[in-house]
Amino acid sequence: MKTTHRNTKGFTLVEIMIVVVIIGLLAAMAIPAFQKVRDNSVGKAMENDARQVAAAAQQYFLENGGITSITFSVDSATGLVTGPLSNFVKSISKGTASGSALSLDADFTMSNPQYKGGTSAALTVTFNAEGKRE
Repeated sequence: MKTTHRNTKGFTLVEIMIVVVIIGLLAAMAIPAFQKVRDNSVGKAMENDARQVAAAAQQYFLENGGITSITFSVDSATGLVTGPLSNFVKSISKGTASGSALSLDADFTMSNPQYKGGTSAALTVTFNAEGKRE
């Protein structure tokens, strides 16, 4: 009588399917968490950039008494600051755009297309003259 030995090495289709489902569930939980962390990071970077721009503007106003408004620009692709503020702050985060004028004791806005702030669309954030979020 001939006996055949079945090869029992390897995984069954059911075992592989269970592993794939577990990996899918882990990915479904992890991806939104990573997106939230990234969004918070971009928001914090934008707040830091606002503080730098506000401090540079205040320094400029102090050094040039009598001037209460300045115009500057930010290249959102590189983050380079041009205009009178470039002597005090060379660059800010890439992708961040700012209003082109700053006034003494006036609010200003900044935006970054990657910052959603928990919404589905990019947000424009208003900061006071000291660079604090309004």
